[in-house]
Amino acid sequence: MRKTPPAIHPLQKIDFISPKIYDITGDVKLFWMSEVADDTVHLEFHFDAGTIQGEPSLAGFVNALLLSGTDKKSSTQIQDDLNDLGAFVDIEIGQEVAIINLFCLRQYTEAAVDILADALVNLAFVSHEVDDMLREKKQAYLVSSEKVNMLGRRAFQAQMFSNSDRYGRIMKATDFDTVSIPELKRFHKDFYLHGLTKIVVTGNLNVSYIDRLIDVAGAWARTEHLSFEDTFINIPGEMHVEKADAVQTAIRMGIQLFNKTHEDFLDFQVLQTIFGDYFGSRLMSNIREDKGYTYGIGCGVSESHKSGFFIIATEVGKEVAKPTLDEIRFEMYRLRTDPVGEEELNLVKNYLLGQMLKSADGPDAMMSLFMGVEMHGKGYEYYNEAIESVTNVTAERLQELANKYLIWENFTIITAGEQ
Repeated sequence: MRKTPPAIHPLQKIDFISPKIYDITGDVKLFWMSEVADDTVHLEFHFDAGTIQGEPSLAGFVNALLLSGTDKKSSTQIQDDLNDLGAFVDIEIGQEVAIINLFCLRQYTEAAVDILADALVNLAFVSHEVDDMLREKKQAYLVSSEKVNMLGRRAFQAQMFSNSDRYGRIMKATDFDTVSIPELKRFHKDFYLHGLTKIVVTGNLNVSYIDRLIDVAGAWARTEHLSFEDTFINIPGEMHVEKADAVQTAIRMGIQLFNKTHEDFLDFQVLQTIFGDYFGSRLMSNIREDKGYTYGIGCGVSESHKSGFFIIATEVGKEVAKPTLDEIRFEMYRLRTDPVGEEELNLVKNYLLGQMLKSADGPDAMMSLFMGVEMHGKGYEYYNEAIESVTNVTAERLQELANKYLIWENFTIITAGEQ
C-alpha cells in the first residue's frame, strides 16, 4: 500500500493535437481532427444564418424547419432514415451563426451526410409543416412571456445592444402572423444554400471521404466576406419589467466588454471567476450561502466575433430583489478596494488550471477548444498563454481590473417581476 502521495507538478502547458485544415474556398475552411480512437464521428456545418441576418425572426423560423421535409420525403421519413443509421442531428442557432451537428458512426457517415444534404438542399417548406412550426413556436413564445427570466432576457438584449437593430432585435408576437413562405425560402437560399462558413469534422475517416465532403458542401460556401458589428452601447442604469403576481424576480445586469483578442481578457477571467463564476465564488458565498436569497447566481463573458459582454444573472424572491442588488454592488466594491487574499487567489488559480485540463480531455473537447479561438484568429498557443496568465496574475492586477471594469454606474441593470 502506498503511504506517500504522488508528487504535485504545476501545470505549465497542454500538448494539443492540431486539426488538419483544408480549403473549401479561399475563406471557407474544413477542420478535421482525425485522431479519434473509436468509431464515432461528429460533423458540424456552420452557416452565416444567425438571428442578426434577414428580417427579424426569419432566422429562427428557417432554422426550425431545416429537417421538415422535401418534395419526396416527409420530416418523419428523414428522421426514420437517420435513426436507421444510428445517426442523430442537433440544430442550434445564435446571433452570428447557425450550426447543424451530425453525430453518427464512421461506417455510416457518407449515408448520413447524404440524407442531411438532401434534406437541406431540397427543403420544400410544406405549408402544413410551416403552420405547425409557427403554431408551436408561438405557443412556446406566449408561455415564455409569462416567465420573469425570459422577460428579463428580452429587455436585457434590447438595452445591451441599444445602438444595433440587428444585435438588439427581440422576437415579437406579431412576427408569427406576418411571415410568408416566400420570405422563408429566400432566407434559406441566401444564408444556407449560399451561407456555409466552415465544416468541423471529428472522426477517424478516410481522407478520400474528406475530399468528397468538400465537393458535396462546396456548393453551399459563402461567397461574400462575413460582416459582424464590433461597437455596441449598453444603456446604463436600472430598468424594471413589471409582471404582476410573479413570486420571483429575475435580475440580469451587464456591460459591454471584449473577447479573447483583448489584452485584458485572460486576467479578467480570473477576476470574474472569483466574483461569480464557480460554486465558491463571492456572489455564491454571499447571496446563496450566507443570505439564502437564491439557489444560484453567476457571471461570465459572452463573446461574439468582434466583441463581447459581461453578464451577471440570477432569480430571487421578489421581496429580496433590492437587497440582492445591494450585495452584488457590495461585492464589486470589495474587489475594487480590497486586494484578493493569497489563499483565495491560489484556490481559484488551481480551479481554473484544473478546468483547462478537463476541457482538453479527448478529441472532441480539443476540437471545441480550437474552434473557440480560431474564430478570433488564434490557435492552441492561446491556452498555454492562459496557463501562464493564470499562474502569474497578482492580486494587484485583479484590483486594477476591478477598478477599470466593475463600475456599478456603467452597468445595465434589468429586473423583471412584481415590483
